[in-house]
Amino acid sequence: MSKELVAYFSASGVTARKAAMLAKEAGADLYEIKPAVPYTHADLDWNDGSSRSSVECSNDASRPALADTDANIAAYDVIYLGFPIWWYKAPMIINTFLEAYDFAGKRVVLFATSGGSGLGSSASKLQVSAPGATIVDGGMANSNKFASIIAQARA
Repeated sequence: MSKELVAYFSASGVTARKAAMLAKEAGADLYEIKPAVPYTHADLDWNDGSSRSSVECSNDASRPALADTDANIAAYDVIYLGFPIWWYKAPMIINTFLEAYDFAGKRVVLFATSGGSGLGSSASKLQVSAPGATIVDGGMANSNKFASIIAQARA
């Protein structure tokens, strides 16, 4: 088993494709973070302030439930953690994922997909959910080039 894991959340499939490509290039294992209740197209409507994703992202205490917690995080030294950027930050389910496991002593390298924004302050905002972990920005995965993200993991 690899000592590196690519864990990702993808609501529309874009981040899933990039995560699979990153895992292949890094020689890492792959794990999908699944919500207990999958997101619908209407849930993702950022133009609707009452859509599920809008409501979750406007509440820093929101913790959408996970479908499972069977990732073997203890087996890995490095976790690449991928997600789409929602409202200039990581979706709240990423906090749920981090809080479901012990990441102490792990290096967590963030990567994201977005139509226009970057990682922003995602690392510092997620750090509270993973005490004892080292969380760093790996970069945006909008292209098919992952060398800089892998370099951050192995630094």
